[in-house]
Amino acid sequence: MKLMKIRGSTAKRINKVQGPRVDPLTVQSVEKAFRVLTAFDGANPSMSLTQVAEAIGLDKSAAQRFTHTLTKLGYLHKDLVTKRFELGVRALDLGNHYIQANLLVARAMPYLLNLSKTTEETINLSVRDDTEIVVIARFMSRQVLNLNTDVVVGTRMPAYCTAAGIAILSQLPVEQAVDILKRSDLRLHTPHTTCRIKDLLKKLEISASRRYATAFEELYVGDLAIAAPVLAQTGRPAGAINISVPRMRFSPEEAEERFSPLVMATALSISQRPDPR
Repeated sequence: MKLMKIRGSTAKRINKVQGPRVDPLTVQSVEKAFRVLTAFDGANPSMSLTQVAEAIGLDKSAAQRFTHTLTKLGYLHKDLVTKRFELGVRALDLGNHYIQANLLVARAMPYLLNLSKTTEETINLSVRDDTEIVVIARFMSRQVLNLNTDVVVGTRMPAYCTAAGIAILSQLPVEQAVDILKRSDLRLHTPHTTCRIKDLLKKLEISASRRYATAFEELYVGDLAIAAPVLAQTGRPAGAINISVPRMRFSPEEAEERFSPLVMATALSISQRPDPR
């Protein structure tokens, strides 16, 4: 019995020294390489080697090896004069491969194009990634005035204050939706943002019952969005399509009455269409 206690105590000390267990199947160098790539964004379009090392928590020697390798592969570009790094054009290949291989995009594209031509408004197809949604297809409005021109394929937005996010969350089990909301950074983006869990759950309930969701100026002032969930064959949400129109041309009531039937019909058609490949 005493020996067992000693072993247990020793094991605890060893775990404390070693820290949390690392997934034995994870290739740490791959994980670090992607950390280097994702360190570059709109706020940090170019960085020096020292800045890269600081951004991802590596020593300068390790950062030098990763940036050199990624530059040789074309995923980073190094300015020979300033010695600063920026994303290389090959970084686009990852997103392009995703779009080309994604069955939801292939299934939805004809319907998104039709909805775009019918309404001449901005149309998005989004999927959820944990507490956020990611735009994976987008058709811009043909109108001269258009909001959110900085939103492109790959843009991430909070799920809780976007029409597409609410549409997706409304189709999840309540306990899962609550967990996602609790882990979200709930805050006011505009004076119209719904950010209390109690109010968000009510919004999810309403959206589930009518099969579409709205977000009127909740993330962007002047933006009216209406979305409907696209369901997989299992009945779980695979994503959502939304239409976005400016408040300058529509009132919330006009936008909802005019576009919600079109969005729901399009989402239903995509949900029912078999995979093209």
